[in-house]
This record gives sequence, structure tokens and C-alpha cells, in this order.
Amino acid sequence: MESKKLWQLISFYLSTTLALLRRIVLHILTFNHSIIRFIDSILSLYFRSCHLSPIAVDLDGQTTLHFWATDHRRFDRPTLVMVHGYGGNPLWQFVFQVAPLSRRFNLFIPDLLYFGRSYSKSPVRSDSFQAECLLDGLGKLGVDRFSVYAISYGGFVAYRMAEMRPDSVERVAIVSSGVLYSEEQRAAQLREIGRHPSEILVPKKPDDLRLLVKLSMCRENALNWVPDFLLRQFIALMYDHCRKEKTELANYLVDKKADTNLPVISQETMIIWGDHDKVFPLELAYKLQRHLGSRSRLEIIKNAGHAANMESPDEINKLITSFVSP
Repeated sequence: MESKKLWQLISFYLSTTLALLRRIVLHILTFNHSIIRFIDSILSLYFRSCHLSPIAVDLDGQTTLHFWATDHRRFDRPTLVMVHGYGGNPLWQFVFQVAPLSRRFNLFIPDLLYFGRSYSKSPVRSDSFQAECLLDGLGKLGVDRFSVYAISYGGFVAYRMAEMRPDSVERVAIVSSGVLYSEEQRAAQLREIGRHPSEILVPKKPDDLRLLVKLSMCRENALNWVPDFLLRQFIALMYDHCRKEKTELANYLVDKKADTNLPVISQETMIIWGDHDKVFPLELAYKLQRHLGSRSRLEIIKNAGHAANMESPDEINKLITSFVSP
């Protein structure tokens, strides 16, 4: 008799839970732009569950930086700054990194300017300005010694950070970032793609976003199966905010002259590259390693494209942990 009552109680809770979930899903589906925003909110909760909290730092009257930062810094752990690229905000780009890395490091994960909640009234669009702002923001948070792990566009920013503040930046891990792109290589890549990079990096239509993912991944493009209305929601959330500024950032990188005198940073540097990168060819990884010399090492991820952090997250996490940990 007791077992029957227990089963009835369990059945009641299961049916109630399923009914609530069904109502939530139906509620989400009835509102425009809500599904992707709902997922973004879930990712925010996930970051909080990894003991990270959102912090806004005012640098001056023009610029505010937003960070996800470790709740309680432990001084027996190294500090790691994670810098995202163009594919979205850190919640989406580091979803496979944040849990394992938060168990080993004090994490500080900024929104770059014009991404997420970071913004500046300044007209400057250079990677150097991004680096200056990150260094200033970290200083205001009391972070004076740290290593940096950065992907794609974030690698341009991280390299400048290491150059500007060798006394603060201890180690540098750069993933798929063509900081030594020559003008000839850039022109050849533009001819191959057939479109201006800003049209792809800051997509307006679902097919633009599908092309961005196709260039970033070496495996089957999962977005081919995603309905257009969801992709439009993602574009609205990630790219419509500060679209003009994001486009100007991309134009700056494409239009500026190649840096033929790029300084050799003094930090130990790990270069990570997917062997099927269609954005920055693998030869740029070898070029950067030759440029940095004996204090650098190159790790090539097999069967991965430009977004190696998404396609091979476990391997990336192991490399970052072994490289940064004392």
C-alpha cells in the first residue's frame, strides 16, 4: 500500500513537471526573438553556476567594460583572461571552456568593446585601443598579473596586451589568429571568399551566418538544419546591437597595412591552430612561430577548423591548463 502511494506521489510530480515544461516551451515559442534570448539567459545562469559574476567597470566618461569574473579569487590559482572573437559574446564562444577552466583558474572574461555590454563613445577602432581598455579594466579590478587565452580577433587584442604590458602578462595562448597576415595573403583570401569580411563577420541574413559557420568549421555545417527564424533571432541578439561599430572594427583589420615590423613579445607563447582553418591558413601559424622563436610552441589540432575551441574543446582545455598552470 505504501509503495502504491509513493508511486502516485512520484507520478504526480512527474506529470506536474512535464506540464510546466510544456507551458514554458509553448510560452517561449509564442514570442518573437525569445528562444535565443532564453538560451542566452540559460548560458548566463550556467556561467554563474561556475562561480562567475557579471561586473561593469567604468574606465572614464566614455568607456564601460563588462566582465564575467571569478566570485572569490583564490591566490593559490593562476589568473586567466579569456578574450573572445567575432562569433558572438563570451557566453556562446566559451560555453565549452568555462566549467573545466574555472576549476583550475581565476577567470576574467571580458566583452570586447561593442560586444555584449561593453561600449565606448571613442571613435578609435584599433586592436591596440581594445587592448588598452582591457588592461585598464583589469587594473581597476585589481588584476595585475595574469595569462591570456584568446581566439581569432581576440588574438590580435591579446598580442597587443602582451606587447604593452610585459610586466603584467605572464603567458599567452593564441588560437587561430592571423596577426602576421601579409597583404598578399589577405588579398588572395578575399578573392577566394568573394565577399568583404565585414559582410560575413557581421551577418545580416541567415545565409550570411551560415557562411560564417561554414568558414569557421571543418565539419558539417549544423546551421544548414536550423530554421531561418532562429538564425534571425541570433543575428538580432549578437550583431544588430552596435552593428556599425562592429563593422568598423572589421574594416579596420582588413584595411590597415600589414604590420611588417610586428614586435616579438617576450612571454612564453602557445600557438594553437586547426589543421583545416579556412579563415587563417595554417601557414600563418608556422609564420608566427618562426617570428616568436624559441619561446613559442605550436599545437596543431587535427580535424578542426578556425573555431577549434568549438570543434575540439577538450583538447583545447587540456592544452591551456597544462600551459598556464605552474
